[in-house]
Amino acid sequence: MVAEVVIETNVKTLDKTFDYEIPAELNIKIGSRVFVPFGKQKQLAEGIVIAIKEKSDFKIKPIAALQDEQIDEEYIELARWMASRYFCNLAECLRIMLPPGRTSKTLDNRTRAKRINCITLAKNKDEILNDIENKQIKGEKQVAVLKYLIDNDNSSMADIELFTDASSATVNSLIKKGYVEKNLKAVERNPFIHVVERTEKLKLNIEQQHAVDTVKAQLHMNSKFLIHGVTGSGKTEIYLQLIEKVLEEGKGSIMLVPEISLTPQTVDRFIGRFGEEQIAVLHSKLSAGERFDQWMKVKEGKAKILIGARSAIFAPMKNLGIIIIDEEHDESYESESSPRYNSIEVAKYLGEMKNVPLVLGSATPSLQTYYEAENDDIKKVVLAKRANNSALPAVEVVDLRDELSKGNKSMMSDKLQMEIKHNLEKKQQTILFLNRRGFSSFILCRDCGSTIKCPHCDVTLTYHKNTNRLKCHYCGYEKVMVKECPACHSKNIKPFGAGTQKLEDEINTLFPQATTLRMDADTVTKKNSHEMILEKFRKENVDILIGTQMVVKGHDFPNVTLVGVIAADAELNFGDFKAAERTFQILTQVAGRAGRGSEKGRVIIQTYNPESYAIEFAKKQDYEAFYDTEIGIRKALKYPPFCDIILTDISARDQRELNAVAAKLHAYLKKRVIDEKFGLLLYSPVPAPIEKIKDRYRKRILIKCKYDARVNELMNGMLQEFIKMKAKTVRVAVQLNPNNML
Repeated sequence: MVAEVVIETNVKTLDKTFDYEIPAELNIKIGSRVFVPFGKQKQLAEGIVIAIKEKSDFKIKPIAALQDEQIDEEYIELARWMASRYFCNLAECLRIMLPPGRTSKTLDNRTRAKRINCITLAKNKDEILNDIENKQIKGEKQVAVLKYLIDNDNSSMADIELFTDASSATVNSLIKKGYVEKNLKAVERNPFIHVVERTEKLKLNIEQQHAVDTVKAQLHMNSKFLIHGVTGSGKTEIYLQLIEKVLEEGKGSIMLVPEISLTPQTVDRFIGRFGEEQIAVLHSKLSAGERFDQWMKVKEGKAKILIGARSAIFAPMKNLGIIIIDEEHDESYESESSPRYNSIEVAKYLGEMKNVPLVLGSATPSLQTYYEAENDDIKKVVLAKRANNSALPAVEVVDLRDELSKGNKSMMSDKLQMEIKHNLEKKQQTILFLNRRGFSSFILCRDCGSTIKCPHCDVTLTYHKNTNRLKCHYCGYEKVMVKECPACHSKNIKPFGAGTQKLEDEINTLFPQATTLRMDADTVTKKNSHEMILEKFRKENVDILIGTQMVVKGHDFPNVTLVGVIAADAELNFGDFKAAERTFQILTQVAGRAGRGSEKGRVIIQTYNPESYAIEFAKKQDYEAFYDTEIGIRKALKYPPFCDIILTDISARDQRELNAVAAKLHAYLKKRVIDEKFGLLLYSPVPAPIEKIKDRYRKRILIKCKYDARVNELMNGMLQEFIKMKAKTVRVAVQLNPNNML
């Protein structure tokens, strides 16, 4: 017998199958992960068997060894669909369906000591990648360790040995070279970090009961539901009771949440209801070993409920009974690295494949999902009231132009300052939202007008006051704060713009008696830091929580009665067709954090553009009015959901090579579009909005079309044309309906 094997590689020219003889002593099946001899390589290559046949037309070698892992055969079909839809290698799609990390060693070999040596990167990630690319690090195992740590920093020696096959000698060599360092650290493999008291299910109101009954009636078929409920309407209790029904039938459930910060809160509620034993959790803040444990807990059928971020959709849940995606509008459900999949699209395909229902929930559904619901492709269930009958918060919009005319140049309007003072007096909590971290967003020379830019990206550096450093939020480059302008050497240089650090400073100055917490990408770098910040805010009744979008979605704090939006215009000026939708969603979601207890909530939205329909409808909490306005604009301008957008990103270190490849790819597409009479709009190559990231110049080709099999073949044909060019330093990525147009 002969196995068709996909080699685990990202190389486009190897995106095909290779035949290998199946030795009689190996129990090879479709989905088996194997070691095979490949080409002139001295080391065995890793591959996955995707088909078995009687014979081959070629002279073939035998499979060398069988690994422990195996992908279920039906997931092979899912991977094929993904590779075609998301224009990537089949191997890339298969890889994300395997347990995190390599498992050629047994689970018993992993250290479970209370205190273990952890290995941490000692240099900037981009500096390390540059050294690898320039062959300054030559040992294969050293490179493997560094690449592993780039994705899994602060890992135990045991995990490094398990997932890279490197020894302690390899790590010690890297320590001597200054690339990594070793620290003794207390560790616990259990991702559930504290005990949760058991809870009983709540009595549902009429709307909630209708939602549960509607889904239960079609629980054994591939149905799609949208639970459109206002913030605080009790969607999580609906999910809990649906999962309880699925459990009673002996089936499993997958529930996706968008933010890592939401995972602990959701997990606590589920553990309180169902106990820890049958729950697994998967997200990026777990160590590789913990992710492996949780994945195997699902695969072995020990966990019947899986809660996680987008990649959890690929976990091999036994006898799946329902898929639930909370906050379905959130952009984090779309992967920004290859394969650039959309979790909701994958969940729809998986639901059809396994004949199970998909439940989407949101207070602010994406335009795409709501459009499908309006056209009866998805069953819509509406929750118009909050679960505890509390009123929606009163929202007031403050025009910052008026504040400037009054001489108020601070980050907070007089109205917001007054409301914060009122909350402090009443011992009630406040959330302040600003979707920009750091102290100041750019550094400006007031003499010549120059800004300090990242040398590797076409963006300004952000000033972080606590470390007195300038940082690039795209590539990670950083440097000490400058004292003079590099262009004109003037000393008249200072930070401008505002971030969460600056807001925290201003709060501490205006309200020195207030206790504050800040939650952004700079304060949640440590493991479990999301949960610790939220727990402290909840249990210690901290006065003010300052944060980015991490504080916007899903959190339930009964004592929060005031929410302040510092700069509502940030998303409006984002520069793509989803700007208004994104603005409405964020403002509505953050407003929903206020008044979830017995006290009525208040929301202050500060803006320079109060006339914006997105801000006006967010003030009224009127989704239908926003949808009617936005969908009309989308239809007139031929934007999704009335068409599909295909974005071809082309990048290279050399601009001339970039321009040449972009021109050739556009010429290929143009010729085929004309010759084969494609009904689509093809635009000429243009620079990307951010023209350079990580020393790579970027151009893009945009297509508007109705995506179908012909268009899919056209784009895959273009990728094959690119492979023929053998432009080794150029990268091409194709995205279908991307969330981020930057």
